[in-house]
Amino acid sequence: MAAEGLVGATRVLLLLPGTFMNESGRAVAEAAHFYKLGLDRITVFHDEIELTPGKVRVKVGGGIAGHNGLRSISEHVGNDYRRVRIGVGHPGVKDLVHAHVLNDFAKSERPWVDALCDIMADNAELLAKGQDASFQNKVHLALAAKGFFEKEPQEPRAAEPKAQKENPRET
Repeated sequence: MAAEGLVGATRVLLLLPGTFMNESGRAVAEAAHFYKLGLDRITVFHDEIELTPGKVRVKVGGGIAGHNGLRSISEHVGNDYRRVRIGVGHPGVKDLVHAHVLNDFAKSERPWVDALCDIMADNAELLAKGQDASFQNKVHLALAAKGFFEKEPQEPRAAEPKAQKENPRET
């Protein structure tokens, strides 16, 4: 499925491959060929178990970290496309990863998932303009403002001992 439109002033094509995730590279390659898009014009949104739930990171290129969708895309178009990595957390046990990424989110997770989707949509123009760091920062700040990220506890700093002044008159 594909839809064309504007994100801000930038014309974009949104693609939802109709293939299985493991074959999504075919759909991306066909769309890139048809629309004559270089890798610098492709952005892939994907789940990332190595990021805590709700964290978003944007990068160009990199490894596939066992992600079969990324593997397929990289095999079909190359590796240097932009990725919006959306943290879903690790289930804690390797044997549970498959079910963790393929099942729906738990009902208790819906509030942060819905908020994250809305916030990413509200700030998509920054991605369209290539302002990846600003997009990432705005998403994080907006989620924090909604209370989804607790601030890490700050350890009180121990008072540093004051340096004693040397009295040049003392011997």
